[in-house]
Amino acid sequence: MKALSTASTGMLAQQRNIEVISNNIANMNTTSFKKSRAEFQDLLYQNIERVGSNSSTDTVVPSGVQIGVGVRTAGIYRISDQGALQSTGNEFDLAINGKGFFEVQTPDGNQAFTRAGSFQVDNQGRVVTTEGYIVQPVINIPNNAIDVSINEQGTVYTKIAGQVQPNQVGQLQLTRFANEAGLESVGGSLMVETQASGAPLPGNPTEDGVGAILQGFLENSNVNAVGEITDMISAQRAYELNSKVIRTADEMLSSANNMR
Repeated sequence: MKALSTASTGMLAQQRNIEVISNNIANMNTTSFKKSRAEFQDLLYQNIERVGSNSSTDTVVPSGVQIGVGVRTAGIYRISDQGALQSTGNEFDLAINGKGFFEVQTPDGNQAFTRAGSFQVDNQGRVVTTEGYIVQPVINIPNNAIDVSINEQGTVYTKIAGQVQPNQVGQLQLTRFANEAGLESVGGSLMVETQASGAPLPGNPTEDGVGAILQGFLENSNVNAVGEITDMISAQRAYELNSKVIRTADEMLSSANNMR
């Protein structure tokens, strides 16, 4: 009886669904986190009588007999909707309002990309992430700077005691991709380029479809708690129904085996 194996694929699919939902809920308060959605596809069909074939009376079968054999996880899609912007007042907290990612350099010298703009300054005056990864292009803040301001276009200015005019010390850039969902998450709020994402396209903020930078703000996650709980309940019910199918199929097989 194929119902046993078919229902087992349904249970496995809903298990994957719950895993995705649980990760979304766990990261509700993670800066700039983007929720994911599991997507499913039906499996191949067993053709007992093919659609459109000729019957024994030489007529065309209008619907045929096809039996599905279950479901599989087709992909886990990252939803890139903008999260709410929260004011922090910290001069090195930067939020992206619109498209784009900050580029950072990892310790192995590779590129990574993030929207988590909770930056700091290291012992050399460079703007870095909370893990110490250097923001690209490198921005050096003078030790004697008493104020740092960053406008929407990403231009970084510092003010030195005794000087009237601020000094421009760098220009932040944002990177966009043809397919943001194709980026690979590697943890630590970082993503890396893949063949599916396309090549990185760096540019200045507010230009060529790139978002603006807001100083003193952070982007919250785009997870909706009510929606995730609703999806979790739906996945739980689907899992229970598939398990009930297995119990029912097992009882039917037992009845057939006990026939005399």
